[in-house]
Amino acid sequence: MKAKWDALSAHHQAVKDRHILDLFNDAGRAQAFTAQADGMRLDWSKTNIDATGRRLLVDLAEAAGVADKRRAMFTGEKINDTEGRAVLHTALRNLDSTVIVDGKNVIPGIVETLERMEAFARDVREGRFTGQGGRITDVVNIGIGGSDLGPAMATLALAPFHDGPRCHYVSNVDGAHIADTLKGLNPETTLVIVASKTFTTIETMTNAETARAWMAGKVANPAAQFAAVSTAADKTAAFGIDPSRVFGFEDWVGGRYSMWGPIGLALMLAVGPEDFRAFLAGGRAMDDHFQTAPFDANLPVLLALVGVWHNQICGHATRAVLPYDQRLSRLPAYLQQLEMESNGKRVAMDGADLPTHSGPVVWGEPGTNGQHAFYQLIHQGTRVVPCEFLVARRGHEADLAHQHVLLVSNCLAQSEALLRGRSLDEARAIMAKKGLAGAELERQARHRVFPGNRPSVTLAYDRLTPFTLGQIIALYEHRVFVEGVILGINSYDQWGVELGKELALALQPVLEGRQGTEGKDGSTAALAAWFRG
Repeated sequence: MKAKWDALSAHHQAVKDRHILDLFNDAGRAQAFTAQADGMRLDWSKTNIDATGRRLLVDLAEAAGVADKRRAMFTGEKINDTEGRAVLHTALRNLDSTVIVDGKNVIPGIVETLERMEAFARDVREGRFTGQGGRITDVVNIGIGGSDLGPAMATLALAPFHDGPRCHYVSNVDGAHIADTLKGLNPETTLVIVASKTFTTIETMTNAETARAWMAGKVANPAAQFAAVSTAADKTAAFGIDPSRVFGFEDWVGGRYSMWGPIGLALMLAVGPEDFRAFLAGGRAMDDHFQTAPFDANLPVLLALVGVWHNQICGHATRAVLPYDQRLSRLPAYLQQLEMESNGKRVAMDGADLPTHSGPVVWGEPGTNGQHAFYQLIHQGTRVVPCEFLVARRGHEADLAHQHVLLVSNCLAQSEALLRGRSLDEARAIMAKKGLAGAELERQARHRVFPGNRPSVTLAYDRLTPFTLGQIIALYEHRVFVEGVILGINSYDQWGVELGKELALALQPVLEGRQGTEGKDGSTAALAAWFRG
């Protein structure tokens, strides 16, 4: 592997001063560096990867064993070896397959749970399951991390398909979050979903207790309007939730990969079982493409290789995700967890220190808002920020098609501006037309120079539908997997989350005045004393 990395680094050194725009002297550049799958188009031609770089990157993926690891994941081998678990979120959407874990085909259990979810969703949506004051009008999903970010993002993304109860999401243990959410709702017509696999997550259970107390002020039996996504049947029973409203999933589904199953219950309630199945079908279509397309035409592999080129080879430490789709406004936050919790590691699978940086800092906001905020840094700042644009060919609002044209124009213009830039001579000409001359012309012109030569990729699709959203999420999941395999890390554990949890539990009695600050550093001890008053 070292030889492969060295070859890529040497190639980068040879081409790093080249302008990306020069690559378009080849009339076939855009076509050669575009890949498609089921109506989705990935254009990665606006990067400094040429045919040699592509070959070297594909060689790296092959040498890393991506194909073998891919097969191992889909067939249920325990590739999460620090926890001894399979990684089978893909099985939640591959419902006609056979996947054996510990000698048992897990698909029948997945299908049974999905059908139970669908039956419950239909009962709620059609008014057979009601609150103690009438038909369910609102659903509050209480979770955190993967139990919140995924379904919250997807529910917003699929707003045009909502024909069920209104869905709200609470995650933060800050009381403001649940207070602001509940204050406009009617306890008699609200269903609360508590999403916690172990039913012990402190933020989630604290919010669940608050929601139950809120409901108890108005209804006789609050637990009758609760459902749970959990495997802890004893704890959900103790909470008072009927087993028919408890939906579990196995330990081979990680939280940030879990909205394909019971964690997606609130989404199913919003859009209905049929559209939820379409969402699963989109994920399945991307799974099939990922497993069958050659690496040089494989969307998840190519997206991963672009990421490796920019981060590990070029040294660009961040990646901006820029959806020109308002309903994907929570996608950057979702991808922050997906990528940074998965690949934010410092040791390889064997426990040795990584010889290179791991995952990048992922961030972003929807366009066009970002253009009037942080795009200034992207265009003229001293650091290069690779950008990923997402945009639909068509919107859902036929009567506002002219606004969608303006939206797409802005998206394409931004990637073109990042590529082309504006030279000093061009800036001087602009200032001369404004009547400036001499030193003032020169000074003003320099402020209007755009270096350009800044890389981006564009992911385009026809329209944001449940199927398309499934494709997008599965695409990014597999991208994370490929990057993790190439880096030699385990993308499916998250030990970095644990230490803060442990210390928070230890600090709670200190803040409550039941314990002293012995053993704490000076800063933490002083802050705790200040908060105690």
